[in-house]
Amino acid sequence: MEIVKIATFAFIALFILSIFKKRRDDIALLISIFCGCSIFVFMIDKLSVIIKFLQNLATKANIDFVYLNIVFKVLAIAFLATFCSEICKDAGEGTIASKVEFGGKILILALSIPILMAVLDTITKIL
Repeated sequence: MEIVKIATFAFIALFILSIFKKRRDDIALLISIFCGCSIFVFMIDKLSVIIKFLQNLATKANIDFVYLNIVFKVLAIAFLATFCSEICKDAGEGTIASKVEFGGKILILALSIPILMAVLDTITKIL
């Protein structure tokens, strides 16, 4: 099970992090970033499987790939903004973390406009 590998890796990193946290905050931050990036890289294979599944599902449901690409971009922005925000919080920079989250939300809103317009067009056609 992959979650056991991830949890084990995270606990080992946490143990090493707790040792360095008292002595060298800069190294502790690098360990935290390395751990987060390693878990993210480990999960890329799983994300590609999910993306392929959703593409096949969209093909069978005859959904336009433009909308599916927008959904993938929104998910990527959400994941990356959360990941970056958590790293900023680990570094003790809560204000930067909140700005990253705010920027991610604005980008998601901007990307979702075509989907909102399509929904509104569909609603007006029904009425």
